[in-house]
Amino acid sequence: MRASMQPREIHHIGHAVEDITGAVETYERLFGAVAEHHETVPEQGVEAVSLRVGSGRIELLRPLGEDTPVGRFVASRGPGMHHVAYSVDDIRAALRDASAAGAELIDEEPHAGLFGLQVAFIHPSSVAGVLVEYVQVEGAIHG
Repeated sequence: MRASMQPREIHHIGHAVEDITGAVETYERLFGAVAEHHETVPEQGVEAVSLRVGSGRIELLRPLGEDTPVGRFVASRGPGMHHVAYSVDDIRAALRDASAAGAELIDEEPHAGLFGLQVAFIHPSSVAGVLVEYVQVEGAIHG
């Protein structure tokens, strides 16, 4: 395995929701979560809230419309786990190496995500049915 494909850590778990306010309240009440960031990302068609839960992070995603990736996910599967995001040091190298190893990339190039981080996705068919996000962590909130 190439070094660029080895994630530093799980950066966050993405959870698709219909009611983001209610989901934040649930995570706060049940798990002591603390909201660290709230942002609308029109390019990805989501309203997102990042929550710290212990040393981990949950990203709540509410679709801005039915014809968005998260909107289609919620329409077909309902609310639930949407993706797992891994921190990588060099996202372009990680994408190149994942593709060379046979992964089907959704994003050939990274784009801006929550916190303005560079992100890119690998198709779930390449990872046993789980959507994977790479997050470049250099200069980012990651710990």
